[in-house]
Amino acid sequence: MMIELKDIKKDYHLGLETVHALRSINLNIDENEYVAIMGPSGSGKSTLMNLLGCLDTATEGTYCLNGSDVSDMNDDNLAEIRNREIGFVFQNFNLLPRASALHNVELPLIYNGTPSSQRHGLAAEALTKVGLGDRMQHRPNELSGGQRQRVAVARALVNNPSIILADEPTGNLDTRTGDEIMDLFETLHDGGNTIILVTHEEYIAEHSDRIIRLRDGHIERDEAR
Repeated sequence: MMIELKDIKKDYHLGLETVHALRSINLNIDENEYVAIMGPSGSGKSTLMNLLGCLDTATEGTYCLNGSDVSDMNDDNLAEIRNREIGFVFQNFNLLPRASALHNVELPLIYNGTPSSQRHGLAAEALTKVGLGDRMQHRPNELSGGQRQRVAVARALVNNPSIILADEPTGNLDTRTGDEIMDLFETLHDGGNTIILVTHEEYIAEHSDRIIRLRDGHIERDEAR
């Protein structure tokens, strides 16, 4: 089992008020699954994404990722797990504006200490994989929205992570370009990647093999497709 969540709870304290963002979540995700997480605003899907991505830790419960219990890890260990196991794709691309596509994709390799002699080739390979082999030296402002998101996908892939975690990856794209990005995710899934997609768009979720629907911090439905 790649991901195992057991009795996960997440509370936030806002002044004197306690917000129960997640309430006893139990969830298993296997290798090479393609899962969409859906829910209305306030349902807990962003909180769940942050926990799955090791960007936050639970108030209660256990989270095992590839056999490692990450529930009680400190920030340094969580950062190491994130860099090794998880590739992130965000709605806003999160690219360095003055850096080339190639350098943007190299960043995770710099963080994990990959020698400079290897970084260039690995980043170039990732960009070629997403169809941007001829755009490596372009800066983000010289690329279309769809191309910028492809750079972000290449950056997510460059460490060969266990999981690609995508948060509203088509949110800033027009429908046609969004469809192209979803086609790319399908290709990556067919190639063996595990994909977890957070979205509020039903037609985006329908690209997945399984839809997990949250409401008020609970899993309301878990639907195989």
